[in-house]
Amino acid sequence: MGAMLMSPAHANSGKTTAGLSKNATPRQVSESYWRAEAERNVDKVGLHYHADAIFMPPGERLVGWDSIRKWYEATYRQFQSVRVDIVHEITNGPEASLEWKATLMDAAGKVITPIGVNIVRVEGGKFREVRAYFDSSILD
Repeated sequence: MGAMLMSPAHANSGKTTAGLSKNATPRQVSESYWRAEAERNVDKVGLHYHADAIFMPPGERLVGWDSIRKWYEATYRQFQSVRVDIVHEITNGPEASLEWKATLMDAAGKVITPIGVNIVRVEGGKFREVRAYFDSSILD
């Protein structure tokens, strides 16, 4: 049987469990992830992370989806709705800095509009690392 050669452009042409191309850009992964966040669906959010990914919200370093999941579960208990819009982007290959503005509503109906920056690295259409910078007092 002859060997089949694949060009680099087609090497990762499959789909992730989140339905994204394995060649998805950092922005594409982030937008899909924020749609899953807006649905408040922890399982869908998890489809955007590698099992051994690193997530660094302010003051924390979480390694692996099991640890990251707990952070999202706690956040979803605090906020009843989440919407995030990208307002500025700087991308270099699989890495990006994404400035965002969020609209959050807590259990009492109070609306909070934080701004922040996520520095992300994607690999195979999923987050390998996410560093989130925002005013952590919104989580108090």
